[in-house]
Amino acid sequence: MLKLQSSKQWVSQVSQVNDWVLLCLWVFLGSILRFANLTAKPPWTDEFATMVFSLGNNFTSVPLNQVISLDTLLQPLSLNPDANIGDVVSLLLREDNHPPLYFVLVHLWVKLFPSSGEYVDVWVMRSLPALLGVLSIPAVYFLAKIAFRSRLIAQISAALMAVSSYGIFLAQEARHYTLAILFVIFSLSCLVVSLRHLYQQTLIPLWLVFSWILINSLGLSVHYFFCLTLVAEAITLGILSYFKFQQNVSASLQRNLIRILLVIVGTTTTGLIWMFVVIPQGYGNNMITWIHPLSHILYAISPPFQLLAVWVPMISLLPVESDSIPIVILSGLILLLFFIWFIPYINRGIKTGMQLNQFRLPLLILMTFIGGVISLFLIITYVIGQDLTRAARYSFTYFPAVMVLVGASLGILWNEVKPENIILQQQKTLNPLILLRKLYDKLNSNGKLACTAVWVMGFLGAITVMVNLGYQKYYRPEQFISVIKETASQPVLIATTHKSLVQTGEMMGIGLELHRQSELENISFLLIHQEQDNSPETTDKLQQTVEKLSHPLEVWTVNFIAPIDLKNCTVDVKNHPYIDGYGYKRYICN
Repeated sequence: MLKLQSSKQWVSQVSQVNDWVLLCLWVFLGSILRFANLTAKPPWTDEFATMVFSLGNNFTSVPLNQVISLDTLLQPLSLNPDANIGDVVSLLLREDNHPPLYFVLVHLWVKLFPSSGEYVDVWVMRSLPALLGVLSIPAVYFLAKIAFRSRLIAQISAALMAVSSYGIFLAQEARHYTLAILFVIFSLSCLVVSLRHLYQQTLIPLWLVFSWILINSLGLSVHYFFCLTLVAEAITLGILSYFKFQQNVSASLQRNLIRILLVIVGTTTTGLIWMFVVIPQGYGNNMITWIHPLSHILYAISPPFQLLAVWVPMISLLPVESDSIPIVILSGLILLLFFIWFIPYINRGIKTGMQLNQFRLPLLILMTFIGGVISLFLIITYVIGQDLTRAARYSFTYFPAVMVLVGASLGILWNEVKPENIILQQQKTLNPLILLRKLYDKLNSNGKLACTAVWVMGFLGAITVMVNLGYQKYYRPEQFISVIKETASQPVLIATTHKSLVQTGEMMGIGLELHRQSELENISFLLIHQEQDNSPETTDKLQQTVEKLSHPLEVWTVNFIAPIDLKNCTVDVKNHPYIDGYGYKRYICN
Protein backbone atom coordinates (compact mmCIF):
# COMPACT_ATOMS: atom_id res chain seq x y z
CA MET A 1 0.00 0.00 0.00
CA LEU A 2 1.36 3.38 -1.00
CA LYS A 3 1.99 5.69 1.93
CA LEU A 4 1.21 9.29 0.98
CA GLN A 5 3.31 11.27 3.40
CA SER A 6 3.28 14.93 4.35
CA SER A 7 6.00 17.32 3.24
CA LYS A 8 7.79 17.12 6.59
CA GLN A 9 7.81 13.33 6.49
CA TRP A 10 9.26 13.32 2.97
CA VAL A 11 12.00 15.72 3.95
CA SER A 12 12.90 13.71 7.04
CA GLN A 13 13.57 10.51 5.11
CA VAL A 14 17.28 11.28 5.19
CA SER A 15 18.76 12.91 8.28
CA GLN A 16 20.88 16.01 7.88
CA VAL A 17 24.11 14.27 8.93
CA ASN A 18 23.55 11.18 6.80
CA ASP A 19 22.59 13.48 3.95
CA TRP A 20 26.09 14.98 3.69
CA VAL A 21 27.79 11.63 4.30
CA LEU A 22 25.81 10.01 1.49
CA LEU A 23 26.48 12.89 -0.88
CA CYS A 24 30.21 12.63 -0.18
CA LEU A 25 29.95 8.90 -0.89
CA TRP A 26 28.38 9.51 -4.32
CA VAL A 27 31.01 12.15 -5.09
CA PHE A 28 33.80 9.78 -4.07
CA LEU A 29 32.39 6.91 -6.12
CA GLY A 30 31.75 9.18 -9.10
CA SER A 31 35.33 10.43 -8.92
CA ILE A 32 36.72 6.91 -9.05
CA LEU A 33 34.54 5.98 -12.02
CA ARG A 34 35.48 9.12 -13.96
CA PHE A 35 39.21 9.21 -13.26
CA ALA A 36 39.93 5.47 -13.49
CA ASN A 37 41.47 4.46 -16.84
CA LEU A 38 41.22 8.08 -17.94
CA THR A 39 43.84 7.62 -20.67
CA ALA A 40 42.93 4.05 -21.62
CA LYS A 41 41.04 5.20 -24.71
CA PRO A 42 42.96 7.02 -27.46
CA PRO A 43 42.00 10.63 -28.22
CA TRP A 44 39.90 11.27 -31.30
CA THR A 45 39.64 14.26 -33.65
CA ASP A 46 37.45 16.48 -31.46
CA GLU A 47 39.75 15.97 -28.51
CA PHE A 48 42.75 16.85 -30.63
CA ALA A 49 40.98 20.10 -31.54
CA THR A 50 40.64 20.86 -27.83
CA MET A 51 44.30 20.11 -27.19
CA VAL A 52 45.69 22.08 -30.11
CA PHE A 53 43.57 25.22 -29.76
CA SER A 54 43.83 25.30 -25.96
CA LEU A 55 47.62 25.27 -26.25
CA GLY A 56 47.42 28.25 -28.57
CA ASN A 57 48.65 26.17 -31.53
CA ASN A 58 47.29 25.76 -35.03
CA PHE A 59 46.58 22.77 -37.25
CA THR A 60 47.95 24.72 -40.21
CA SER A 61 51.47 24.12 -38.89
CA VAL A 62 51.14 20.57 -40.26
CA PRO A 63 52.33 20.79 -43.91
CA LEU A 64 50.06 19.42 -46.63
CA ASN A 65 50.93 17.78 -49.95
CA GLN A 66 54.36 16.70 -48.78
CA VAL A 67 55.87 13.84 -46.82
CA ILE A 68 56.29 14.70 -43.15
CA SER A 69 57.80 13.00 -40.13
CA LEU A 70 56.06 11.93 -36.94
CA ASP A 71 57.51 14.92 -35.05
CA THR A 72 56.15 17.33 -37.65
CA LEU A 73 52.70 15.73 -37.49
CA LEU A 74 52.57 16.04 -33.69
CA GLN A 75 54.09 19.52 -33.53
CA PRO A 76 50.69 21.20 -32.75
CA LEU A 77 50.57 19.14 -29.54
CA SER A 78 53.78 20.69 -28.25
CA LEU A 79 53.53 22.99 -25.25
CA ASN A 80 53.59 26.63 -26.31
CA PRO A 81 54.84 28.89 -23.49
CA ASP A 82 54.51 31.99 -25.69
CA ALA A 83 50.77 31.54 -26.31
CA ASN A 84 48.24 33.54 -24.31
CA ILE A 85 44.48 33.68 -23.88
CA GLY A 86 44.13 36.08 -26.80
CA ASP A 87 45.80 33.57 -29.11
CA VAL A 88 43.38 30.85 -27.99
CA VAL A 89 40.32 33.02 -28.62
CA SER A 90 41.61 34.22 -31.98
CA LEU A 91 42.32 30.67 -33.19
CA LEU A 92 38.87 29.44 -32.20
CA LEU A 93 37.05 32.25 -33.95
CA ARG A 94 39.10 31.66 -37.07
CA GLU A 95 39.54 27.89 -37.24
CA ASP A 96 36.84 26.21 -35.15
CA ASN A 97 33.09 26.37 -34.52
CA HIS A 98 32.91 26.56 -30.72
CA PRO A 99 32.87 29.48 -28.29
CA PRO A 100 36.09 30.00 -26.36
CA LEU A 101 35.31 29.86 -22.62
CA TYR A 102 36.15 26.19 -22.06
CA PHE A 103 39.28 26.37 -24.22
CA VAL A 104 40.51 29.34 -22.21
CA LEU A 105 39.94 27.40 -18.99
CA VAL A 106 41.92 24.45 -20.39
CA HIS A 107 44.73 26.83 -21.40
CA LEU A 108 44.96 27.96 -17.78
CA TRP A 109 44.47 24.42 -16.44
CA VAL A 110 47.45 23.04 -18.37
CA LYS A 111 49.70 25.69 -16.84
CA LEU A 112 48.98 24.27 -13.38
CA PHE A 113 50.81 21.04 -14.22
CA PRO A 114 54.54 20.61 -14.78
CA SER A 115 55.65 19.52 -18.22
CA SER A 116 55.89 15.71 -18.38
CA GLY A 117 57.17 15.25 -21.91
CA GLU A 118 57.57 16.65 -25.37
CA TYR A 119 53.83 16.77 -26.00
CA VAL A 120 50.82 17.69 -23.89
CA ASP A 121 49.66 15.01 -21.46
CA VAL A 122 46.32 13.45 -22.42
CA TRP A 123 45.56 12.84 -18.73
CA VAL A 124 45.92 16.53 -17.97
CA MET A 125 43.58 17.42 -20.82
CA ARG A 126 40.95 14.92 -19.73
CA SER A 127 41.26 15.59 -16.01
CA LEU A 128 39.44 18.93 -16.20
CA PRO A 129 36.24 17.54 -17.80
CA ALA A 130 36.45 14.59 -15.39
CA LEU A 131 36.59 16.99 -12.45
CA LEU A 132 33.68 19.00 -13.86
CA GLY A 133 31.79 15.72 -14.27
CA VAL A 134 32.33 14.99 -10.59
CA LEU A 135 30.99 18.44 -9.70
CA SER A 136 27.79 17.64 -11.60
CA ILE A 137 26.94 15.08 -8.88
CA PRO A 138 26.44 17.62 -6.04
CA ALA A 139 25.04 20.07 -8.58
CA VAL A 140 22.27 17.69 -9.61
CA TYR A 141 21.67 16.95 -5.93
CA PHE A 142 20.93 20.60 -5.27
CA LEU A 143 18.80 20.89 -8.40
CA ALA A 144 16.64 17.99 -7.20
CA LYS A 145 16.51 19.37 -3.68
CA ILE A 146 15.47 22.81 -4.93
CA ALA A 147 12.86 21.33 -7.24
CA PHE A 148 11.26 18.74 -4.94
CA ARG A 149 12.36 19.94 -1.47
CA SER A 150 13.19 16.35 -0.61
CA ARG A 151 16.59 15.13 0.49
CA LEU A 152 15.58 11.59 -0.45
CA ILE A 153 14.91 12.51 -4.08
CA ALA A 154 18.07 14.62 -4.14
CA GLN A 155 20.16 11.69 -2.89
CA ILE A 156 18.70 9.29 -5.44
CA SER A 157 19.32 11.79 -8.25
CA ALA A 158 22.93 12.28 -7.15
CA ALA A 159 23.44 8.51 -6.87
CA LEU A 160 22.14 8.02 -10.41
CA MET A 161 24.33 10.82 -11.74
CA ALA A 162 27.39 9.26 -10.06
CA VAL A 163 27.02 5.99 -11.99
CA SER A 164 25.44 7.23 -15.23
CA SER A 165 27.21 5.63 -18.21
CA TYR A 166 26.41 8.67 -20.35
CA GLY A 167 27.78 11.06 -17.72
CA ILE A 168 31.01 9.07 -17.40
CA PHE A 169 31.37 8.92 -21.19
CA LEU A 170 31.23 12.71 -21.44
CA ALA A 171 33.50 13.19 -18.41
CA GLN A 172 36.27 11.09 -19.94
CA GLU A 173 36.57 13.17 -23.10
CA ALA A 174 38.77 16.23 -23.42
CA ARG A 175 35.78 18.32 -24.45
CA HIS A 176 33.51 20.96 -22.97
CA TYR A 177 30.31 18.97 -22.36
CA THR A 178 30.65 18.50 -18.60
CA LEU A 179 31.09 22.25 -18.14
CA ALA A 180 27.99 22.82 -20.29
CA ILE A 181 26.09 20.29 -18.13
CA LEU A 182 26.87 22.36 -15.04
CA PHE A 183 25.38 25.44 -16.67
CA VAL A 184 22.32 23.43 -17.73
CA ILE A 185 21.86 22.45 -14.07
CA PHE A 186 22.30 26.04 -12.85
CA SER A 187 19.91 27.42 -15.47
CA LEU A 188 17.29 24.76 -14.70
CA SER A 189 17.53 25.66 -11.03
CA CYS A 190 16.72 29.27 -11.90
CA LEU A 191 13.79 28.09 -14.03
CA VAL A 192 12.36 25.99 -11.19
CA VAL A 193 12.64 28.78 -8.62
CA SER A 194 11.15 31.34 -11.02
CA LEU A 195 8.16 29.18 -11.88
CA ARG A 196 7.57 28.51 -8.19
CA HIS A 197 7.45 32.27 -7.60
CA LEU A 198 5.02 32.59 -10.49
CA TYR A 199 2.70 29.89 -9.16
CA GLN A 200 2.85 31.24 -5.60
CA GLN A 201 2.37 34.79 -6.96
CA THR A 202 5.44 36.11 -5.16
CA LEU A 203 7.97 38.43 -6.72
CA ILE A 204 10.99 36.91 -8.46
CA PRO A 205 14.10 38.42 -6.76
CA LEU A 206 16.26 40.66 -8.85
CA TRP A 207 19.38 38.73 -7.79
CA LEU A 208 17.83 35.63 -9.39
CA VAL A 209 17.11 37.56 -12.59
CA PHE A 210 20.67 38.75 -13.01
CA SER A 211 22.15 35.41 -11.90
CA TRP A 212 20.03 33.67 -14.54
CA ILE A 213 21.23 36.05 -17.24
CA LEU A 214 24.86 35.51 -16.23
CA ILE A 215 24.45 31.71 -16.16
CA ASN A 216 22.80 31.68 -19.57
CA SER A 217 25.47 33.94 -21.02
CA LEU A 218 28.26 31.73 -19.71
CA GLY A 219 26.46 28.63 -20.97
CA LEU A 220 26.32 30.09 -24.47
CA SER A 221 30.04 30.85 -24.23
CA VAL A 222 30.70 27.14 -23.58
CA HIS A 223 28.60 25.56 -26.33
CA TYR A 224 26.24 27.10 -28.86
CA PHE A 225 23.78 24.20 -28.52
CA PHE A 226 23.16 25.45 -24.99
CA CYS A 227 20.64 27.63 -26.79
CA LEU A 228 18.46 24.50 -27.16
CA THR A 229 18.30 24.38 -23.36
CA LEU A 230 17.31 28.04 -23.26
CA VAL A 231 14.62 27.72 -25.92
CA ALA A 232 13.17 24.68 -24.10
CA GLU A 233 13.13 26.70 -20.88
CA ALA A 234 11.25 29.48 -22.66
CA ILE A 235 8.76 26.92 -24.00
CA THR A 236 8.31 25.54 -20.48
CA LEU A 237 7.74 28.99 -19.06
CA GLY A 238 5.23 29.83 -21.77
CA ILE A 239 3.21 26.62 -21.55
CA LEU A 240 3.01 26.38 -17.76
CA SER A 241 2.31 30.10 -17.34
CA TYR A 242 -0.43 30.01 -19.96
CA PHE A 243 -2.35 27.12 -18.43
CA LYS A 244 -1.99 28.54 -14.93
CA PHE A 245 -2.83 32.19 -15.59
CA GLN A 246 -4.80 32.30 -18.84
CA GLN A 247 -7.82 33.80 -17.03
CA ASN A 248 -6.19 35.47 -14.05
CA VAL A 249 -3.53 38.11 -14.69
CA SER A 250 -2.68 39.77 -11.39
CA ALA A 251 -0.42 42.73 -10.75
CA SER A 252 2.26 40.48 -9.21
CA LEU A 253 2.16 38.27 -12.31
CA GLN A 254 2.70 41.30 -14.54
CA ARG A 255 5.76 42.34 -12.54
CA ASN A 256 7.14 38.79 -12.69
CA LEU A 257 6.57 38.63 -16.44
CA ILE A 258 8.55 41.84 -16.81
CA ARG A 259 11.44 40.27 -14.89
CA ILE A 260 11.30 37.11 -16.98
CA LEU A 261 11.25 39.28 -20.09
CA LEU A 262 14.39 40.96 -18.74
CA VAL A 263 16.04 37.51 -18.51
CA ILE A 264 15.04 36.72 -22.09
CA VAL A 265 16.29 40.05 -23.43
CA GLY A 266 19.57 39.81 -21.52
CA THR A 267 20.23 36.26 -22.67
CA THR A 268 19.25 36.99 -26.27
CA THR A 269 21.53 40.02 -26.35
CA THR A 270 24.45 37.85 -25.30
CA GLY A 271 23.60 35.32 -28.00
CA LEU A 272 23.41 38.01 -30.67
CA ILE A 273 26.78 39.40 -29.61
CA TRP A 274 28.33 35.95 -30.09
CA MET A 275 26.67 35.64 -33.50
CA PHE A 276 28.02 38.98 -34.69
CA VAL A 277 31.49 38.11 -33.42
CA VAL A 278 31.67 34.68 -35.04
CA ILE A 279 29.57 34.64 -38.20
CA PRO A 280 31.46 37.36 -40.11
CA GLN A 281 34.62 35.27 -39.75
CA GLY A 282 33.07 32.21 -41.40
CA TYR A 283 31.30 30.17 -38.77
CA GLY A 284 32.53 26.62 -38.57
CA ASN A 285 34.66 26.60 -41.71
CA ASN A 286 32.57 23.65 -42.99
CA MET A 287 33.16 21.81 -39.72
CA ILE A 288 29.56 20.57 -39.41
CA THR A 289 29.33 18.88 -42.79
CA TRP A 290 29.35 15.50 -41.01
CA ILE A 291 25.77 16.16 -39.82
CA HIS A 292 24.09 14.49 -42.76
CA PRO A 293 20.96 16.03 -44.23
CA LEU A 294 17.98 13.70 -44.56
CA SER A 295 18.76 12.81 -48.17
CA HIS A 296 18.41 9.06 -47.74
CA ILE A 297 15.61 6.88 -46.38
CA LEU A 298 17.94 5.53 -43.68
CA TYR A 299 18.65 9.04 -42.44
CA ALA A 300 14.92 9.75 -42.33
CA ILE A 301 14.00 6.80 -40.09
CA SER A 302 17.08 6.66 -37.88
CA PRO A 303 16.74 9.83 -35.67
CA PRO A 304 14.19 8.35 -33.19
CA PHE A 305 16.36 5.25 -32.77
CA GLN A 306 19.47 7.40 -32.34
CA LEU A 307 17.73 9.32 -29.57
CA LEU A 308 16.73 6.04 -27.95
CA ALA A 309 20.38 4.93 -28.09
CA VAL A 310 21.21 8.00 -25.98
CA TRP A 311 18.42 7.60 -23.43
CA VAL A 312 19.32 4.00 -22.55
CA PRO A 313 22.95 4.69 -21.42
CA MET A 314 21.78 7.62 -19.32
CA ILE A 315 20.42 4.93 -16.99
CA SER A 316 22.43 1.81 -17.77
CA LEU A 317 24.73 0.18 -20.30
CA LEU A 318 26.14 -3.34 -20.58
CA PRO A 319 29.03 -4.64 -22.77
CA VAL A 320 27.16 -4.34 -26.08
CA GLU A 321 30.43 -3.38 -27.82
CA SER A 322 32.29 -6.49 -26.72
CA ASP A 323 34.13 -8.58 -29.32
CA SER A 324 32.27 -11.64 -28.06
CA ILE A 325 28.94 -12.12 -29.82
CA PRO A 326 27.40 -14.16 -26.97
CA ILE A 327 28.25 -11.38 -24.50
CA VAL A 328 26.69 -8.80 -26.83
CA ILE A 329 23.50 -10.86 -27.18
CA LEU A 330 23.24 -11.52 -23.45
CA SER A 331 23.89 -7.84 -22.64
CA GLY A 332 21.23 -6.72 -25.10
CA LEU A 333 18.71 -9.19 -23.71
CA ILE A 334 19.31 -8.12 -20.10
CA LEU A 335 18.98 -4.43 -21.05
CA LEU A 336 15.77 -5.15 -22.94
CA LEU A 337 14.21 -6.99 -19.99
CA PHE A 338 15.36 -4.28 -17.59
CA PHE A 339 13.79 -1.46 -19.58
CA ILE A 340 10.58 -3.43 -20.17
CA TRP A 341 10.18 -3.24 -16.39
CA PHE A 342 11.85 0.14 -15.83
CA ILE A 343 9.77 2.32 -18.17
CA PRO A 344 6.30 1.39 -16.76
CA TYR A 345 7.65 1.63 -13.23
CA ILE A 346 9.04 5.13 -13.73
CA ASN A 347 5.81 6.13 -15.44
CA ARG A 348 3.88 4.92 -12.39
CA GLY A 349 6.08 6.98 -10.11
CA ILE A 350 5.45 10.10 -12.19
CA LYS A 351 1.69 9.50 -12.19
CA THR A 352 1.75 9.05 -8.42
CA GLY A 353 3.75 12.24 -8.00
CA MET A 354 1.30 14.19 -10.13
CA GLN A 355 -1.34 13.45 -7.49
CA LEU A 356 0.76 15.08 -4.77
CA ASN A 357 0.76 18.87 -4.56
CA GLN A 358 4.40 18.99 -3.47
CA PHE A 359 5.63 17.23 -6.60
CA ARG A 360 3.19 18.26 -9.33
CA LEU A 361 4.86 21.51 -10.39
CA PRO A 362 8.50 20.28 -10.52
CA LEU A 363 7.38 17.17 -12.42
CA LEU A 364 5.54 19.35 -14.93
CA ILE A 365 8.59 21.58 -15.31
CA LEU A 366 10.98 18.69 -15.96
CA MET A 367 8.68 16.82 -18.33
CA THR A 368 7.81 19.92 -20.34
CA PHE A 369 11.46 20.93 -20.52
CA ILE A 370 12.67 17.49 -21.65
CA GLY A 371 9.87 17.26 -24.20
CA GLY A 372 10.78 20.74 -25.45
CA VAL A 373 14.44 19.90 -26.08
CA ILE A 374 13.61 16.61 -27.79
CA SER A 375 11.04 18.39 -29.97
CA LEU A 376 13.70 20.92 -30.98
CA PHE A 377 16.05 18.07 -31.92
CA LEU A 378 13.41 16.53 -34.16
CA ILE A 379 12.39 19.88 -35.69
CA ILE A 380 15.99 20.72 -36.58
CA THR A 381 16.46 17.21 -37.94
CA TYR A 382 13.32 16.89 -40.05
CA VAL A 383 12.49 20.51 -40.90
CA ILE A 384 15.91 22.15 -41.24
CA GLY A 385 17.50 18.89 -42.41
CA GLN A 386 20.50 18.71 -40.04
CA ASP A 387 20.47 15.47 -38.04
CA LEU A 388 21.53 16.48 -34.53
CA THR A 389 20.51 13.08 -33.18
CA ARG A 390 23.62 11.50 -34.74
CA ALA A 391 25.79 12.89 -31.94
CA ALA A 392 25.00 11.42 -28.53
CA ARG A 393 26.98 14.18 -26.83
CA TYR A 394 24.48 16.88 -27.85
CA SER A 395 21.95 15.42 -25.41
CA PHE A 396 23.88 17.20 -22.67
CA THR A 397 21.22 19.87 -23.20
CA TYR A 398 18.65 17.92 -21.16
CA PHE A 399 20.62 15.10 -19.51
CA PRO A 400 20.51 16.51 -15.92
CA ALA A 401 16.73 16.89 -16.15
CA VAL A 402 16.40 13.19 -17.01
CA MET A 403 18.48 12.23 -13.96
CA VAL A 404 16.33 14.32 -11.64
CA LEU A 405 13.06 13.11 -13.20
CA VAL A 406 14.06 9.46 -12.78
CA GLY A 407 15.32 10.16 -9.27
CA ALA A 408 12.02 11.84 -8.39
CA SER A 409 9.97 8.91 -9.68
CA LEU A 410 12.06 6.40 -7.70
CA GLY A 411 11.90 8.61 -4.61
CA ILE A 412 8.13 8.98 -4.81
CA LEU A 413 7.75 5.19 -4.83
CA TRP A 414 10.48 4.65 -2.23
CA ASN A 415 8.05 3.75 0.58
CA GLU A 416 5.72 1.74 -1.61
CA VAL A 417 5.05 -1.77 -0.27
CA LYS A 418 2.51 -3.97 -2.03
CA PRO A 419 1.49 -7.56 -1.36
CA GLU A 420 3.16 -9.91 -3.81
CA ASN A 421 1.49 -12.56 -5.89
CA ILE A 422 1.11 -15.42 -3.36
CA ILE A 423 0.55 -18.08 -6.00
CA LEU A 424 3.82 -17.29 -7.74
CA GLN A 425 5.65 -17.23 -4.41
CA GLN A 426 4.48 -20.71 -3.56
CA GLN A 427 5.57 -22.20 -6.87
CA LYS A 428 9.03 -23.68 -6.49
CA THR A 429 10.23 -24.04 -10.04
CA LEU A 430 13.26 -23.25 -12.17
CA ASN A 431 11.10 -22.18 -15.11
CA PRO A 432 12.86 -18.95 -16.29
CA LEU A 433 9.56 -17.32 -17.24
CA ILE A 434 8.16 -17.94 -13.78
CA LEU A 435 11.35 -16.64 -12.17
CA LEU A 436 11.24 -13.50 -14.32
CA ARG A 437 7.61 -12.94 -13.34
CA LYS A 438 8.48 -13.33 -9.66
CA LEU A 439 11.34 -10.83 -10.03
CA TYR A 440 9.05 -8.45 -11.92
CA ASP A 441 6.41 -8.60 -9.16
CA LYS A 442 8.99 -8.19 -6.40
CA LEU A 443 10.49 -5.08 -8.04
CA ASN A 444 7.04 -3.59 -8.55
CA SER A 445 6.00 -4.23 -4.95
CA ASN A 446 9.03 -2.81 -3.12
CA GLY A 447 10.15 0.75 -3.82
CA LYS A 448 13.49 0.45 -2.05
CA LEU A 449 14.35 -2.75 -3.90
CA ALA A 450 13.37 -1.18 -7.23
CA CYS A 451 15.58 1.87 -6.58
CA THR A 452 18.48 -0.40 -5.64
CA ALA A 453 18.01 -2.43 -8.84
CA VAL A 454 18.13 0.72 -10.98
CA TRP A 455 21.28 1.93 -9.23
CA VAL A 456 23.01 -1.46 -9.57
CA MET A 457 22.24 -1.50 -13.30
CA GLY A 458 23.68 2.00 -13.51
CA PHE A 459 26.81 0.91 -11.67
CA LEU A 460 27.28 -2.03 -14.06
CA GLY A 461 26.99 0.45 -16.91
CA ALA A 462 29.63 2.66 -15.31
CA ILE A 463 32.02 -0.30 -15.09
CA THR A 464 31.24 -1.11 -18.72
CA VAL A 465 32.36 2.35 -19.84
CA MET A 466 35.37 2.33 -17.52
CA VAL A 467 36.76 -0.91 -19.02
CA ASN A 468 36.10 0.29 -22.59
CA LEU A 469 33.30 -2.15 -23.44
CA GLY A 470 30.81 0.64 -23.94
CA TYR A 471 30.99 4.08 -25.56
CA GLN A 472 34.18 3.13 -27.36
CA LYS A 473 35.93 5.82 -29.35
CA TYR A 474 35.06 6.41 -32.99
CA TYR A 475 38.72 5.85 -33.92
CA ARG A 476 40.92 2.94 -32.86
CA PRO A 477 44.49 3.91 -33.86
CA GLU A 478 46.01 1.32 -31.50
CA GLN A 479 44.41 -1.44 -33.58
CA PHE A 480 45.70 0.10 -36.81
CA ILE A 481 49.23 0.29 -35.40
CA SER A 482 48.99 -3.36 -34.37
CA VAL A 483 48.16 -4.34 -37.95
CA ILE A 484 51.15 -2.38 -39.26
CA LYS A 485 53.46 -3.98 -36.68
CA GLU A 486 52.32 -7.45 -37.64
CA THR A 487 52.37 -6.87 -41.41
CA ALA A 488 54.87 -4.22 -42.54
CA SER A 489 58.34 -5.31 -43.59
CA GLN A 490 59.51 -2.10 -45.34
CA PRO A 491 59.47 1.64 -44.55
CA VAL A 492 55.86 2.85 -44.37
CA LEU A 493 54.12 5.91 -45.81
CA ILE A 494 50.66 6.56 -44.33
CA ALA A 495 48.67 8.68 -46.80
CA THR A 496 45.25 10.28 -46.46
CA THR A 497 43.14 12.92 -48.14
CA HIS A 498 42.64 16.19 -46.28
CA LYS A 499 39.73 18.59 -46.15
CA SER A 500 39.85 20.06 -42.66
CA LEU A 501 41.41 19.59 -39.24
CA VAL A 502 39.28 16.44 -38.88
CA GLN A 503 41.65 14.48 -41.15
CA THR A 504 44.67 15.99 -39.41
CA GLY A 505 43.24 14.76 -36.13
CA GLU A 506 42.77 11.28 -37.56
CA MET A 507 46.45 11.16 -38.45
CA MET A 508 47.43 12.63 -35.08
CA GLY A 509 45.63 9.74 -33.42
CA ILE A 510 47.89 7.33 -35.28
CA GLY A 511 50.94 9.49 -34.62
CA LEU A 512 50.32 9.82 -30.88
CA GLU A 513 49.89 6.05 -30.59
CA LEU A 514 53.16 5.57 -32.45
CA HIS A 515 54.87 8.01 -30.09
CA ARG A 516 53.43 6.22 -27.07
CA GLN A 517 54.61 2.79 -28.18
CA SER A 518 58.01 4.02 -29.41
CA GLU A 519 58.57 0.75 -31.28
CA LEU A 520 57.99 1.50 -34.94
CA GLU A 521 60.44 3.53 -37.00
CA ASN A 522 60.67 4.55 -40.65
CA ILE A 523 57.06 5.73 -40.76
CA SER A 524 56.17 8.98 -42.50
CA PHE A 525 52.90 10.71 -43.33
CA LEU A 526 51.30 12.40 -46.32
CA LEU A 527 48.17 14.56 -46.15
CA ILE A 528 46.94 15.51 -49.64
CA HIS A 529 44.54 18.41 -49.58
CA GLN A 530 41.48 18.18 -51.81
CA GLU A 531 38.44 20.37 -52.27
CA GLN A 532 36.24 17.63 -53.75
CA ASP A 533 36.08 13.89 -53.21
CA ASN A 534 37.60 11.62 -55.87
CA SER A 535 39.45 14.44 -57.60
CA PRO A 536 42.03 13.25 -60.18
CA GLU A 537 44.54 15.77 -58.87
CA THR A 538 44.67 13.84 -55.60
CA THR A 539 45.41 10.60 -57.43
CA ASP A 540 48.20 12.26 -59.42
CA LYS A 541 49.71 13.86 -56.32
CA LEU A 542 49.92 10.53 -54.52
CA GLN A 543 51.54 8.89 -57.55
CA GLN A 544 54.10 11.68 -58.00
CA THR A 545 55.02 11.67 -54.29
CA VAL A 546 55.49 7.91 -54.12
CA GLU A 547 57.68 7.92 -57.25
CA LYS A 548 60.09 10.36 -55.60
CA LEU A 549 60.55 8.24 -52.48
CA SER A 550 63.13 5.53 -51.95
CA HIS A 551 62.01 1.99 -52.60
CA PRO A 552 61.16 -0.63 -51.42
CA LEU A 553 58.25 1.08 -49.67
CA GLU A 554 54.84 0.30 -48.27
CA VAL A 555 52.05 2.80 -48.85
CA TRP A 556 49.13 2.52 -46.42
CA THR A 557 46.22 4.66 -47.58
CA VAL A 558 43.86 5.62 -44.77
CA ASN A 559 40.40 7.09 -45.39
CA PHE A 560 41.66 7.98 -48.85
CA ILE A 561 38.72 9.45 -50.78
CA ALA A 562 40.12 9.29 -54.31
CA PRO A 563 41.10 6.62 -56.87
CA ILE A 564 44.50 5.08 -56.22
CA ASP A 565 46.79 4.28 -59.14
CA LEU A 566 50.32 3.55 -57.99
CA LYS A 567 52.73 2.32 -60.64
CA ASN A 568 55.11 -0.47 -59.67
CA CYS A 569 52.99 -1.11 -56.58
CA THR A 570 50.76 -4.08 -55.83
CA VAL A 571 47.80 -3.99 -53.46
CA ASP A 572 47.79 -6.41 -50.57
CA VAL A 573 44.73 -8.62 -51.08
CA LYS A 574 44.89 -10.25 -47.64
CA ASN A 575 41.79 -9.90 -45.49
CA HIS A 576 42.98 -7.48 -42.82
CA PRO A 577 40.72 -6.78 -39.82
CA TYR A 578 38.17 -3.97 -39.86
CA ILE A 579 39.15 -1.01 -37.66
CA ASP A 580 36.76 1.68 -36.43
CA GLY A 581 37.53 5.07 -37.96
CA TYR A 582 40.24 3.88 -40.31
CA GLY A 583 39.47 2.41 -43.71
CA TYR A 584 42.83 1.34 -45.08
CA LYS A 585 44.66 -0.46 -47.88
CA ARG A 586 48.24 -1.64 -48.09
CA TYR A 587 50.34 -1.19 -51.24
CA ILE A 588 53.76 -2.85 -51.62
CA CYS A 589 56.08 -0.83 -53.87
CA ASN A 590 59.33 -2.47 -55.09
